[in-house]
Amino acid sequence: MEASAFLVAGVIVALLAVFTVVRAVRIVPQARARNVERLGRYLRTLKPGLNLVIPYIDRVYPMIDLREQVVSFKPQPVITEDNL
Repeated sequence: MEASAFLVAGVIVALLAVFTVVRAVRIVPQARARNVERLGRYLRTLKPGLNLVIPYIDRVYPMIDLREQVVSFKPQPVITEDNL
């Protein structure tokens, strides 16, 4: 009975350790970035590649796309010197 209690406790500790390591490692793809807040205040920006954060203290926000975006504007009715 006592050995099974230690086994269950060991499995729970091992799962908690694996979960903590998974939360500590963040992989950011190319052309993307992620912001990190520590205790509600901006700390840094994660760049592409493998990054380490402190789990349970740092909050990592969703990815930011760094690629160029095409935006269309309405035509301008005024003729200026640069578009003659």
